[in-house]
Amino acid sequence: MFRTIKDIQFKGRRTLIRVDFNVPLDKSLNITDDTRIRAAVPTLKHIVEQGGRLIIMSHLGRPKGGPEPKYSMKPVLKRLGELLGKSVQFAGDCVGDEATRMARGLKDGEVLLLENLRFHAEEEKNDPTFSKALASLGEIYVSDAFGTAHRAHASTAGIADYLPAYAGFLMEKEITYLSKVTSSPERPMVAIMGGAKVSDKILVIENLLKKVDSLLIGGGMAYTFLKAQGKEIGKSLCEIDQLEIAKKIMDSANKGGKKLVLPTDVTVASEIKEGVAVKTVSVDAIPANEMGLDIGPKSIDLFIAELSKAKTVLWNGPMGVFETKPFDIGTRKIAEALTKLKAVTVVGGGDSVAAIEQMGAAEKVTHVSTGGGACLEFLEGKILPGIEIFSRDIKNMC
Repeated sequence: MFRTIKDIQFKGRRTLIRVDFNVPLDKSLNITDDTRIRAAVPTLKHIVEQGGRLIIMSHLGRPKGGPEPKYSMKPVLKRLGELLGKSVQFAGDCVGDEATRMARGLKDGEVLLLENLRFHAEEEKNDPTFSKALASLGEIYVSDAFGTAHRAHASTAGIADYLPAYAGFLMEKEITYLSKVTSSPERPMVAIMGGAKVSDKILVIENLLKKVDSLLIGGGMAYTFLKAQGKEIGKSLCEIDQLEIAKKIMDSANKGGKKLVLPTDVTVASEIKEGVAVKTVSVDAIPANEMGLDIGPKSIDLFIAELSKAKTVLWNGPMGVFETKPFDIGTRKIAEALTKLKAVTVVGGGDSVAAIEQMGAAEKVTHVSTGGGACLEFLEGKILPGIEIFSRDIKNMC
């Protein structure tokens, strides 16, 4: 078990929360997508409505260890106030006299946003002095930033040496559903792995093979597996240095009684370009001068038939070059199939999340993970520093 914000009362207590407000900005520093801010609102409102004195911290962009105006948290201030329905104060630094004075001066239900954590190089170095300085602003620490949970930074890990740590609603949901698919899935469990490279997901595949009943492989990585089977794949993406790994994975699946399903047909073209001439061919007949860019209709039917048996599904990675039509069909059909299943359906990591949101299906699956790298490392079976803190004993109270 781990500590969550349901386990504590916040009234009158200074609550320091780490969120992920690393939002995209245009050249005029206007927010172009506020998804990450909206994702944190339920936790923020819960604390404020209880009368907590809320101190919000985040990073934005990649400043080089010092203040850079283009990475200031100020653009977040107005949108955050709109979403919370109240004014939000702003501190020009995340530590120091001003931040301390403003944090200590908060009244019940008031909100303070701190300046970018990464304006201090000590943040990413997980510096103990910096961790303690952050911790001194609050009495309770909450993390709702799953996207940074795989990083051992001062605000995600070090701070928990000095304050009791609690998971926010978003963090709790991530841990609950990703644990469900990796530790206690209702069976049959099917995992769909896609994306470009086997090398990016070797550890995930190896870990999932121990847990799934069936593993479906699409996307660019499928061609490395097909090549490892001795098939000619034309100009399709292939990691030659991963062929032996692919063979070992297929052998491991066979010996472990796990079903590993590869495409039987693919959509090919001479280049990745909208409007280019395309055709569907068997995986045994990929032309030498063309490349596979999506799974074909027979493969889609094959994958959906396997999914229809599942009680738990994990999807990570698109089935083709979904950003360019018509190579989005396989990904789109899989997304549609997931929304119709009577199963726990979890979509994890990067491109597969972008794909399912682009297709308007995010609200129709059980859970869409907000963390790219963090999700992958969780699926690899790693203990993430930003999650371990919720069961950690406090070494030194501030």
